[in-house]
Amino acid sequence: NLPAFLDLDLPGSKVVVGDGPDLAMLRQRYPHVHFLGRRTGEELASIYASADVFVFPSRTDTFGNVMLEALASGVPVAAFPVTAPRDVLGEAGALSEDLRAAALAALDIPGDVARSRAMTYSWRACAREFLGNLARVPRDAFAARRLGLR
Repeated sequence: NLPAFLDLDLPGSKVVVGDGPDLAMLRQRYPHVHFLGRRTGEELASIYASADVFVFPSRTDTFGNVMLEALASGVPVAAFPVTAPRDVLGEAGALSEDLRAAALAALDIPGDVARSRAMTYSWRACAREFLGNLARVPRDAFAARRLGLR
């Protein structure tokens, strides 16, 4: 859904990292956008950290690891109010059906709020949530499955 971002009238520069079968077409259609191609490691981290806002135009991602990467870099996220951003962002993101409005609102979110939100997604937090969910499952459900009754 890159055109949802690339067609926006926003101040500043638009930067896209990554490649794919549409890259040549996108470069031609959006000559004002900086298409950097694939980047990894420290170089990618530096690109994230230099951004003011990360715009996540997907309406269908089920989680969106790139949102966490942006947040971990202290960059707030602008997105549509759909499942993944609603589940991940909390106060570290701006959600709106008007993606431009979300991007402009995200400019007001402090970087430390974004970074703090990312830190809630640790392995320790994941394990704690998993174990908490297991504790809510009735013990009988486990026994029934082992016996092939469910």
